[in-house]
Amino acid sequence: MKNICLLGASGSIGTQSVDVIKRYPNLFNLVAVSVNTSIDYLEELVNTFPSIKYVCIGKYDLYERFKLKHPNLICFYGDEGLNQIAVIKETNYLINALVGFKGLIPTILAIRNKKDIGLANKETLVACGHIIKKELKENNVKLYPIDSEHSAIFQCLKGENKKNVEKLILTASGGSFRDKSRDELENVNLEEALNHPNWKMGTKITIDSATMVNKGLEIIEAHWLFDMPYDKIDVIIHKESIIHSMIQTRDGAIKAQLGTPDMRIPIMYALSYPDRLNIDTERLDFNKISTMNFKSVDINRYPAIRLAYEAGRKEGTMPTVFNASNEVAVDAFINKKLKFLSIEAVIEKTLLAHNNTSNPSLEEVLEADKWAREYASKLIESGEIN
Repeated sequence: MKNICLLGASGSIGTQSVDVIKRYPNLFNLVAVSVNTSIDYLEELVNTFPSIKYVCIGKYDLYERFKLKHPNLICFYGDEGLNQIAVIKETNYLINALVGFKGLIPTILAIRNKKDIGLANKETLVACGHIIKKELKENNVKLYPIDSEHSAIFQCLKGENKKNVEKLILTASGGSFRDKSRDELENVNLEEALNHPNWKMGTKITIDSATMVNKGLEIIEAHWLFDMPYDKIDVIIHKESIIHSMIQTRDGAIKAQLGTPDMRIPIMYALSYPDRLNIDTERLDFNKISTMNFKSVDINRYPAIRLAYEAGRKEGTMPTVFNASNEVAVDAFINKKLKFLSIEAVIEKTLLAHNNTSNPSLEEVLEADKWAREYASKLIESGEIN
């Protein structure tokens, strides 16, 4: 029985995780959940799952209100609450579906408390891959990728000798603006950015998909997940999102994982590995597929890919800065303080200004994240980038 703590329960990955969990009550037991402000959804969860004993709420006023209404539940609050709920003894599996850097510390604490991890939070490995790998080994803990691309690679690598793997090939939908030139992106707005052609995702990840920062984060994450050098990690645009990623072996063979764009599939696999469970997802029907399109990534069109490779290869605190500056820039775009194309400019200028720290400690990673957020914010506020 997996006794689960689900962080980010009200987000896209979180709600789909809940859908998977409730289908197999004999295998999965939901014990603890976190939400930011979605109190109505939290009410629904505690009514649906009597097994929930612990909750964490992002906003203090909502936490106080919920705590008074549910004296039988143990309630936590804010970022410190995430750290507390991640380590409760009654759980043995953590699904991290949080968005952003705040997912890092709960993951590390859960690993140190011997809990296996289902990871959808890219920033954990991007910012702290070297530390996470060390913690996993020292604590004999397993980490299972939930991102569709990394789940696909994970499945393709099963049964393969690593020495036979020539390269990893991550597929990308191209995002909301994949058919537009950079000139056409000059005045695009938030509503347009959120109109993803294939996937239903949260606000930030959908914007990251449009800039391809999301794919940049996945490149760095793949490096740590699969111990693969950056020159053996490729990206290809595949508009249909049918092939979720591939590996190429040294004899020229390619293995691919295909399926409909439904995140419940990788969530289920992360929870049930090495077994597979039935779920009523739409089945891929090759009789209805007339073509599959592939296109190379133009780094002039998508400079975030170049920046991600550069930050990843430099290692140290550069990936942390890449992520933090992006989070600040995306938030500014959402709040109409920054143009869409300026997101990449904020990232690049922040990276150029950063003094890299090699093999950083956790404290140095946290310091680099703080520095990058402050620097990127000042850039935006100064009007130097708009």
